[in-house]
Amino acid sequence: MSWTIVSKEIEIEDLVAGFPFAVQYLSEKGIRCIACGEPIWGTLEEAALEKGFNQEQIAVFVRELNAFGE
Repeated sequence: MSWTIVSKEIEIEDLVAGFPFAVQYLSEKGIRCIACGEPIWGTLEEAALEKGFNQEQIAVFVRELNAFGE
């Protein structure tokens, strides 16, 4: 599998499929990635904004997720 970099524009479905560890990480931040056994719709940015996170916080999530995936 070729390496994909996590960005704020990544679809949650792609994030869950390519970076399973992201589910627990984001859950700990209060961002749900799975509902009824299926990935939620939308992007990482949309999900984070919906939970009240700002762009700076989203950038931290992206950096940390990429670091975990190395």
